[in-house]
Order: sequence, then structure tokens, then C-alpha cells
Amino acid sequence: MEDLIIMSNPSELCCTENKEKKFREYNVNKQGDYIQKRVRETYKKMHTNQTVEFALNRKASWTKFDKGGMTIMEVLEKLNGVVDEADPDLDIPNNFHGFQTAEKIRKAHPELDWFHLTGLIHDLGKVMILFGEPQWAVVGDTYPLGCYFADSVVYQNITFNENLDMKDTRYNTKIGMYTEKCGLENVLMSWGHDEYLYHVLVNHKSSLPDEALYIIRFHSFYPWHTSGDYNYLCNNKDMAMLPWVKEFSKFDLYSKSKDIPDVKSLLPYYQTLIDKYIPGVVQW
Repeated sequence: MEDLIIMSNPSELCCTENKEKKFREYNVNKQGDYIQKRVRETYKKMHTNQTVEFALNRKASWTKFDKGGMTIMEVLEKLNGVVDEADPDLDIPNNFHGFQTAEKIRKAHPELDWFHLTGLIHDLGKVMILFGEPQWAVVGDTYPLGCYFADSVVYQNITFNENLDMKDTRYNTKIGMYTEKCGLENVLMSWGHDEYLYHVLVNHKSSLPDEALYIIRFHSFYPWHTSGDYNYLCNNKDMAMLPWVKEFSKFDLYSKSKDIPDVKSLLPYYQTLIDKYIPGVVQW
């Protein structure tokens, strides 16, 4: 795999309107703001209901892959009508964000076609919403279950008070049910679109490299890749993959814009990448 070249100033890759824009502002005082209210309510439900028992049950249910077969492009089309209720930055359908992210990556890393495709598909796990999964169990930042909730988790100080795991001595300490350096592959993450799409791709035997699978599985794990928490759970492979997740995060975040890409003109290029790395009908 080609060595990762970290950009010194990711904002240079953004469109002009975003250079001064602040992202991921979770303002508990903006009571009259519709988007902020929607985000708070989504996280409150998530942080109350995402327990070890819940995540194990959802993982067991969704990894039956019994929702039918669809190609990657068919799922992208279905996400035309999905708006992420946990995103404080944008209120546009999710598939546009996928193309925005992919094109920013393509501009910065023109030779890494797997990275372009990763940008396009990273949120496809949100298709769970269309099968009836509530958004609080699909979208938003992810974090480990079965141990304490780090201060960097969004709304940590106001939304976990009713989570049953906080009262369980097996789970409410720093190490919880884990051991030091156990590796993220052995950590139970809050259930959501990251984890789901990762398992879908593994089940399909996608030829995407490990770097892509890590990005897909952990791109919403902001307490780790942005705040530096939970490193005590990580093994050497996790730390080696961390720069790729951090690099991806810049494009995922700074590509956000109300400028809608010309999706029709981009479809032929991305179809060739799908045919290369995730061909055929995928079981969801």
C-alpha cells in the first residue's frame, strides 16, 4: 500500500464557502435552532438505548443479511431521500455527501482509486433507516460499549444518565469488559451504519484494502480519531491504520457544502470502481 501523505492544511482542499465555516458545533444553548434540537434529541435516544445487550442483539439481527440483494449503485439511489438527523452541519440527502467526499479525495489522491470509492460509499450503511431502524441506531458518532464513556463523546455530560450500562459494574469502568491493547476488532462499538457496512462488505468478500475497511468501520469514531481517547484499547494495527482514518475525516468533514455535485457525469467513473472492488449484487 502506498504511504499516506498527510496534508498540512486540509482547509485548502475545501470549497471557498467552507474555509471559514465551523463544523460539528453541538450547541446545547441554541434551543430555537431546529437542526440543533433534532441533533440533541437523536443523541439522547442513542445514549440512553445503546447498551451492550442492545448492540449485540442488533449486530446478530443485521448480520443475517436477510434484507435482500442490491447493487452499490441501487443503494446510493435509495439514499436520495435520507437526511442524517445527527448531523449539525447539513440538511441535504446523504448520497450527495458521498459524491462530495469522493471527489475531494479524488482531487487530493488521484492515484488511490480505492480511496475515492471509500469516500463514495462510506455512509451506505444508513440504508438501515429505509428498513425501519430508528436513526439513533444508525447515524451519529460511535463509541465503545462495555466501558466508560469518554468525555469527548458528544453530549457525554447530559445524555447518558439513563443508560443502564452506567449502573453495571462490569461496564462502567475505564477498562470495562476489555483488556489493555485488546484491539478494536475485539471492541463492541455502538451499533450504527459504520459497523453495518463493514460487515456487509466483509460478507460480500469485497477486495477493498484493510485501510478502506478501517475507514468505513471507524470514520464516525470521533472520540478516537479526533480526540485521542480509547487508545488504551488499540493494538499496533489500529494505531497503524489511524492516520488513514484521520486523513479520510478531513474530506468527510470539509467536503460538506450545499453545492450539489453533477452526479450524472460522475456515475461512469464510480461504476468502474464498484465493478473492480464490490461487483455484483450485495446482500444487505
